[in-house]
Amino acid sequence: MVVRFVLWNLADSKTTVAELRRYVRDESVDQFAEVDGLRFKAWISDEATERWGAIYLWESSEAAEQAVPSRARELIGKDPDIGETFDLEATIEGHFVEEELSRRGLAFES
Repeated sequence: MVVRFVLWNLADSKTTVAELRRYVRDESVDQFAEVDGLRFKAWISDEATERWGAIYLWESSEAAEQAVPSRARELIGKDPDIGETFDLEATIEGHFVEEELSRRGLAFES
């Protein structure tokens, strides 16, 4: 398995965290739910520092290299400031009350 991490500084971009949050909720989540080989994706943000990014967990390096249905680069107006790929060393699922992890986070609270 492969982990991909991308991060943008939005301070000099064409968009905001709030606009990207709407894009994720209204468009991106449904598109990524259909991507072959993608086991997990988390969108991350920090409004105070104007940062936006994502963490992907892929089945293989081949899956991680495919084109993805994202307009983030277009909306932000540039490539990520950080884009790194790592081999996955280990995973664990903790104990939790809620059954499903999908569609959680700030994008779905509004």
